[in-house]
Amino acid sequence: IVGGKWQSEADIKHKLTIPNPMDKDAPPLCTVADTSIDELGPFIESMEAVTKSGVHNPLKNVDRYLMYGDISKKAGEALAQPDVQEFFIKSIQKCVPKSHAQAKGEVMVTAAFLNNFGGDNVRFLARSFGVPGDYYGQQSNGYRWPYGPVAIVAPFNFPLEIPVLQLMGALYMGNKPVLKPAEKVALVMEQFIHLLHECGMPTEDVDLMNCQGPIAEELVVKSPIRLTQFTGSSRVAEHLSERTRGKVKIEDAGFDWKILGPDANASDLEYVAWQCDQDAYASQGQKCSAQSILFVHENWQSLGILDKVKANAATRSLDDLTIGPVLTNTTADIMNHVNKLLEIPGSSILFGGKELKGHNIPDIYGAVEPTAVFVPLQEMLKDENFEMCVTEIFAPFQVVTTYGEGEIDLVLQACERMSHHLTAAVVSNDAIFQNKVLAHTVNGTTYAGMRARTTGAPQNHWFGPAGDARGAGIGTPEAIKMVWSCHREVICDSIIPTGWKQPKAT
Repeated sequence: IVGGKWQSEADIKHKLTIPNPMDKDAPPLCTVADTSIDELGPFIESMEAVTKSGVHNPLKNVDRYLMYGDISKKAGEALAQPDVQEFFIKSIQKCVPKSHAQAKGEVMVTAAFLNNFGGDNVRFLARSFGVPGDYYGQQSNGYRWPYGPVAIVAPFNFPLEIPVLQLMGALYMGNKPVLKPAEKVALVMEQFIHLLHECGMPTEDVDLMNCQGPIAEELVVKSPIRLTQFTGSSRVAEHLSERTRGKVKIEDAGFDWKILGPDANASDLEYVAWQCDQDAYASQGQKCSAQSILFVHENWQSLGILDKVKANAATRSLDDLTIGPVLTNTTADIMNHVNKLLEIPGSSILFGGKELKGHNIPDIYGAVEPTAVFVPLQEMLKDENFEMCVTEIFAPFQVVTTYGEGEIDLVLQACERMSHHLTAAVVSNDAIFQNKVLAHTVNGTTYAGMRARTTGAPQNHWFGPAGDARGAGIGTPEAIKMVWSCHREVICDSIIPTGWKQPKAT
C-alpha cells in the first residue's frame, strides 16, 4: 500500500515465493511483492509529500493524538477477541514456526501495548514543559517534535510484536512511516494494517513496501526519510548507519549473557533450569534476547543444573513446535560453528549438536537439536578464541562455561569485551554479588534475582540495548519519545517593556 491505495495484482511486476518453512514438499506459504528500483517512484513521492513538521505535532492537527488513542483502543480490543487472536497466532506460526504459547504471547503483548495507549495516553506522549524566562513576558517551552517521513525495517522473528510496537510509536508521535517487514513474514503485518484501517486509521497514514533489503536501502537514501528504525543483524545495522549518515535508531544483535550466582540451592533448581531452557531454546533461539552464553557458578554445577537443562531441552518436539526450523542459518552453518568451537582445548558438546530427526524442513533453513557447547572460561578469554565464543548464532544454541570462587572478575571481563549489550540476567538473590555484577555491566534490559531471565520483552518495561548512542528502545513511553521524536524548544518573548529605549550597539 502506498499513498493510501493498495496495489492490485496487476500492479505487481515481480513476486517472491515464500516456501513452507516446515515442509519443503508442500505448496509455498505465499507470494509477496518483490519491489524493484524502478517501482520506487510512488513510495518516494509519498515520503516527499510529508513535511518535516510531521502529520501532527503539539501545535498542528492535535486531534490526531485523540484519533490514535481511539484506534489503539479498538485494535487492542480486536486482538483480545478469540477469533482475531487465533487468526494472528496461526499467521505467525505459519511464517515463523514457534509453539502456540510463544505465538500467543506475542499477540497478547501487542494487545496489551495497544491498550496501554488507548484514550489520552497518546497525547500524554507529547507532554511539553515550560520554564520561566529571564524577565516578564519570556518563557521557554520544550516540545516533543516528530521527524516527518520515517522508515521502519522490521525483523522476521517477531512478525507482529516488533513492527506493531515501532509502527504505532512512529504514528503516535506524528510521523508518516513506510514499513518494510521481513519478506518471509510479510503477510502478518499486511493483515494487521487491514485491521488498523478497520479501526479507523486513514489509509494514507502508513505505506507498506514488500521488497528485498537493497531496495529498501535505495528508498531510504533516495527519499527524504529523516529517520530509519532498524531491528536486525549488526552487519546490516552498521551498513545502514553509514548509508544514512547516522540517521538511524537500531536494535541489532544481542549476544546475551546469564550469570548464575554463588547462592545456589536445591529448592530453586527446577525453576532456574526451566528458565535457562526457555531463554536459550524457546522459539528455536530466534530471539534477539535469547540466552547466548551461560556462566554457571560451581555451586550450581554441583547441584546438577546442566543435567536438568539437558533433560528439559530433550522434551522439545517438532510436533508442538517447541523446536523447529531456523530461518537465518542452514544446518551446515550451525554445525560448522559448533565444530569450530570444539577445536578450543577443553571444549565439548554438553548436548545436541545433531540435525533434527524426521523433519522435512527446506534445505535453505536450519534444523538442529537444542545444543550447548562447553568452553573453559580461561580458554574462552584468550584472544584467539574469544570472538568465536561470543558470535551470535540465531538458533537453538548456547555456549556454557563455569567459574568458581574468586573468578567473578573473569566473568565480568568477558561481559565487558562483548560488543552488543541488549539483555542479560543475574540469577542471584545475594545482594552484594548482584550489585557487583550490575555495577560493572551495561546491558540495556537486565533482570536480576533468582527468577532472572534474558527473554523478558513485554510491554510493561523498556526493552532495548544500552551503551550505543543509536540504540532503539521499544514498548514504553520513554522508548517511543526517544526513538520517534526529537526535542524542540520554543521561546516566547512577547512583551516589550514600557518606556524601552534603544541601548548602545554591542
